[in-house]
Amino acid sequence: VQLVESGGGMVQPGGSLRLSCAASGFSFSSYHMSWARQAPGKGPEWVSGITTRGGSTYYADSVKGRFTISRDNAKNTLYLQMNSLKPEDTALYYCARGQTRGIGAVRGQGTQVTVSL
Repeated sequence: VQLVESGGGMVQPGGSLRLSCAASGFSFSSYHMSWARQAPGKGPEWVSGITTRGGSTYYADSVKGRFTISRDNAKNTLYLQMNSLKPEDTALYYCARGQTRGIGAVRGQGTQVTVSL
């Protein structure tokens, strides 16, 4: 079982990034998936979740209206489109398997997002 995130980087406030999470070693389409983040000195924070077929999505209040979660089950890939980024969005972002409104136990290593001038 492997989850590998990509797409992070440094961006100015107001900018956009698209994160990807490539899944392998399990039946991706059978699992709810989520994104979470962890900022320096803080605990993990659930960001967004999506059901197996993408029919339902969920967002933390802090990102609602700015982030969009999606998935492509044919490509075994989870996405997070992040728009209108703020400095407080700076964190290590990772994907997790198995929950929509929480952080599952199977997680990737993460990709760093830094929002700064």
